[in-house]
Amino acid sequence: MAHEPLHLGRPTALPTSPAAAVLDYPPNPHPGQLYLVRFTCPEFTSLCPVTGQPDFAHLVIDYAPQDRIVESKSLKLFLGSFRNHAGFHEEVTVGIGRRLVAEMAPRWLRIGGFWYPRGGIPIDVFWQSGPPPDGLWLPDPGVPPYRGRG
Repeated sequence: MAHEPLHLGRPTALPTSPAAAVLDYPPNPHPGQLYLVRFTCPEFTSLCPVTGQPDFAHLVIDYAPQDRIVESKSLKLFLGSFRNHAGFHEEVTVGIGRRLVAEMAPRWLRIGGFWYPRGGIPIDVFWQSGPPPDGLWLPDPGVPPYRGRG
């Protein structure tokens, strides 16, 4: 969103919910250049909407910026706001990707939610905004299939 940065260089409390979180989007320092930005959140937490118990995931967010980038502190606060949010893995993972695309309008974005087992079954969720741009370097997310992820 177009607003004065709210978080960078200031003490900021964790938002009470994902809806209350405000993300900052400064201008892309390399407009017109095709490149990939990766954020990795290996300790993501949300709540099971049925039991209220915590769910844990390793998130990998890759995007190719257009006019704006997402500021990392605001992203960290947004992701942290899910600690008290109840949602199924699919709602949480796809919802994060869709919000970033709607607000930042990148050339392309993908998110991988590598969820730790719930009921003995890991549930991994993957979403992307469309096909990646030609020529974009897409490194492997680096998260192995579940075998006691670390």
